Amino acid sequence: MTHKKDDRVRHPAREDWGLGEVLEDSVSGNTRIFFVGSGEKVISDQYVSLRPVVGSAAKHPVLDNLHLSKAPGIKYRSLPDSIQYFLEHYPGGFHGDRFLREERNYKAAAHEMATSLLSESELRGLCAAGEHTEACARAEKVVNATNLMFPNEKMAFRDGIKLPGCQKVFAEGLLEILYGSQDLGERFENYSKLLSLLGADKWTTATYFQFILLPEEFMFIKPIVTQNAAAVSGFEINYRPQLNWVTYKQVLAFSRYLRRELSELKPRDLIDVQSFMWCITRK
Repeated sequence: MTHKKDDRVRHPAREDWGLGEVLEDSVSGNTRIFFVGSGEKVISDQYVSLRPVVGSAAKHPVLDNLHLSKAPGIKYRSLPDSIQYFLEHYPGGFHGDRFLREERNYKAAAHEMATSLLSESELRGLCAAGEHTEACARAEKVVNATNLMFPNEKMAFRDGIKLPGCQKVFAEGLLEILYGSQDLGERFENYSKLLSLLGADKWTTATYFQFILLPEEFMFIKPIVTQNAAAVSGFEINYRPQLNWVTYKQVLAFSRYLRRELSELKPRDLIDVQSFMWCITRK
């Protein structure tokens, strides 16, 4: 039996390989397939009768967003293998002492501080009262609460909000990206333009406040870490250096996928998921 590119299949004797996607039309009796549970395989059609999978059973977040990286040093790793790798570094998982000490506690502390300083009621009140300078000072304090942004990125942000008239622009833009009612894609594009005016249009700056204040919903993008985690997981995030909604939307989809699949480890929010992403890219 021959198979066509993009067909979804399962190996009859290797259920642990999971769902597979045919990468190219069968050639000379062989079929090249990517299996979620084991990566790329070449299967002989003469000896193995692959089972076609169609309909809802053929859906899978990785295969629906499949990207096989050709970057040197990047090799696909199934999620169970990534979880095992993570647990080797943090034996207690997300709730172990080492993880809390090295990854969770300082970010959680920053979240608590940010919630106090930049909650919707606080930020909306500051903007309504014209206290934009105070809002920016609080934002800078939240930025300095972690090492997630590089020093040069913090400096660019700090210099940007000191430009004439920019305190009002940034404070109101921050209010909108965090708590606005418009479509998220539109809000993100507007926020990106704002950061460009400030000279602070980096992925870290563009995603930091959402992540720290609302970690149930938003992911932080550290470009190299995020790209590598997606590549190791075979998940296409359409990364571009320039800020754009398409990339951010895909990173959010990737983050939600990981959180669902990590449910047995009980991640509290995307802060835990971001730490998992960083861990699985470590050499």
